[in-house]
Parts: sequence; C-alpha cells; structure tokens
Amino acid sequence: MEAEKKASAVSDVGAWAMNVVSSVGIIMANKHLMSPNGYAFSFATTLTGFHFAVTALVGLISNATGYSTSKHVPLWELLWFSIVANMSITGMNFSLMLNSVGFYQISKLSMIPVVCVMEWILNNKHYSKQVKVAVLVVVFGVGVCTVTDVKVNVKGFLCACVAVLSTSLQQISIGSLQKKYSIGSFELLSKTAPIQALSLLFLGPFIDYFLSGKFVSNYKVSSGAIFFILLSCSLAVFCNVSQYLCIGRFSAVSFQVLGHMKTVCILTLGWLLFDSELTSKNIAGMIVAVAGMIIYSWAVEVEKPSSSKVVSNVESCLTEEEFGLLKDGVEKTPVKDVELGEHKLSSDLMER
Repeated sequence: MEAEKKASAVSDVGAWAMNVVSSVGIIMANKHLMSPNGYAFSFATTLTGFHFAVTALVGLISNATGYSTSKHVPLWELLWFSIVANMSITGMNFSLMLNSVGFYQISKLSMIPVVCVMEWILNNKHYSKQVKVAVLVVVFGVGVCTVTDVKVNVKGFLCACVAVLSTSLQQISIGSLQKKYSIGSFELLSKTAPIQALSLLFLGPFIDYFLSGKFVSNYKVSSGAIFFILLSCSLAVFCNVSQYLCIGRFSAVSFQVLGHMKTVCILTLGWLLFDSELTSKNIAGMIVAVAGMIIYSWAVEVEKPSSSKVVSNVESCLTEEEFGLLKDGVEKTPVKDVELGEHKLSSDLMER
C-alpha cells in the first residue's frame, strides 16, 4: 500500500511537471513564431488546428501499434465536447483581440471561482474554508503581478464570458467523461483530437482572417518558420496529453490553481530570455501567488484525515462477512487507469 502511494505521488508529480514544462515551452516557441520580430505567423487558430492534427496522428499510431486501446464513447458526446473546446479556443483568441491585456488576465483569473461554482452546481462539490482562502490568495497574487490597464467594452466582455464559461466547462467535462466511460486520458484525447483538428483547420483560416486581416495561404513560409511550427506541434502533443492526465488525476479547480505556477514561470523566463521588464510589483505578486499555492496544497492535505475517517466509519459498519464480499468485489473489478478530480479533491492535491 505504501509503495502504491509513493508510485501514485511520483506519477502525479510527473504529469504535472510535463504540463508545466510543455506549456511554458510552447508559449516560448509560439512567442518566437508569432512575434513580428520573429516569423510573424499570426494565425493562432490555424496553428491550434495543426496542434490537434499532430496529436490525432500520434493517437492513431498509438492505437495501431497497440500501445493504447480505443474505448467506445458516443459520437454525440465527442462532438459536444469538441464544440465546447473549440469555443474555448476561439473565445480566448477573440477576448485577447478585443480586450486590453489587463482585462484578459482578469477573465483568466475568474476561471477559478467559475469552475468552483460550476462543480458545485453540476457535481454538488463543496470546498472547505481553507481551500477558499487559498484560492483567493492565488487569484490576488497572480492579479497583482499580471493585471495592468483594464479597459472593458461590450463585445470584448461577451467574448470573455464565452471563453471563461466554455473553458471551465471543458475542463470539468474531461474528468466527467473519463469517469463515465472508464477511459484513460490519452484514449479520450485520441478520440476528440481528430474532430477538433478537422473543425479548426476548416474554420481557423477564416477566424484568423477576421482577427489579423490576413489569410494563412498568403504567408511566406521559411525553413525557420516550419521548424518552429513543428516544434510547437510537438510540444502541443505533450501539453494536451498532460492536461488530460492532470485533470483526470486531480480536479479542474486544482488544475486552475496550480496552473498559475505556469504564469510565474512565464514571467520569470520572459525576464531571463526576452529582456521583459520585471518590476517589484511583479515579484511581490509572484511571491503571494506561490504562497497561495502552498496554502492550497496544505488545505487539501488537511482534508485527507476527515476523508479517511469517513472510509473507516463505513468499514466499521459492515459485518465481517459483508466486508469480505465487498473486498472480493473490489479485487475482481478492473482497476481504472484514471483517478478523477471529483474524488481527488477531498483526498488529494489540487485542480488543472
């Protein structure tokens, strides 16, 4: 049992580390690819279509070689999830275009309370006072170090609302689908990636034309741009897989909370690699945000004893014969390859 717990902890850390490294890496690669001082590839939605196309190809190869198995998920659920996920991507792009950077950052910070409310409504999930306080500390810290000018307009506000709601629903749905169909994170991603790739590659060029006034077909391709597109697509595979892994192992709230660690990493790397300004306000905000993440981890750990007591009380209410039958039934049940955030929040660390 002890060995299993250690192995699970190592696996959790590995999944999270993969997400942080790949997310930060892809942002750095995209910054160079899309920057006017780089290769000026200003077609974010189409690039996301490339990401999912490569991810779908990796999933197809994995299934063909027997590395992963394909489990049945109704097509209508895959289509519904893909629509929500694409609304999230498109909404974020439009929000960034129509809003100031400050308001865009505030909309991203609002995802944590929105996810909390949606999980309370959809899954009847409740949070302790310590967890709520930790979430507020993280939001405040990240807000201090990222929010600058805040300008709001009606169109931008509506796009931000769509982006926040669809992103929150997407992250909750990942865990729900994994639980409902006992499907692994990579297997679920392999099923949704082709649908997202086809839809984004079809609609992406038109969305990008609306955003940038340029068609991707008019872009002058260079060997350097191709290299960074391939690098971005490769990192996207790890980023997509690790996102599904993290939400499957933890919860959508924890994923959002610890996800702000990536914001701290990006600000630091931007200062180290791209000469971005790092003010005392940024540093103070990052310290507060990291403190909030530590408090959050502690708060979730505090909930573990009470969770263990509930299990112990249930066991003590069973007769020896009933407990033996229950134990036999559990041992004969196939072990799921995913532990979902709904059960992990009260006994494990976190969000995505």
